[in-house]
Amino acid sequence: MEKFNKYFVIVIKILLSVAFLAAGIQKLIGVEMMVGMYELIGWGQWFRYVTGVIEVTGVVLIWLPNKQVFGAALLISTMIGAVITHIALSIPSAVPATILGILAAYILYFYRDQLGASEKS
Repeated sequence: MEKFNKYFVIVIKILLSVAFLAAGIQKLIGVEMMVGMYELIGWGQWFRYVTGVIEVTGVVLIWLPNKQVFGAALLISTMIGAVITHIALSIPSAVPATILGILAAYILYFYRDQLGASEKS
């Protein structure tokens, strides 16, 4: 089972990387759909840039040794915000954000031992 989890976590990290890099880059370069979404949210375009940077940073961190838990936490936080926004603004289907958040939570759980590592130093 341990061997399965070792490979399963890599598959999950690849899926999250593809999804969050695509979304983050689209936000950063100003794809029309993303610009429109952030207009709908009403917080201004600066928030689109912040979200894009957080998503790309989260992806980078889930691949760096001893930083995976921080990357997963960033991605989870972003997806919690996305689900709340979908529900609050009646935007159709918060399901993709929920699934991505659950996958990121698995990464956080898998690397949970990193949370106690700073106490040992």
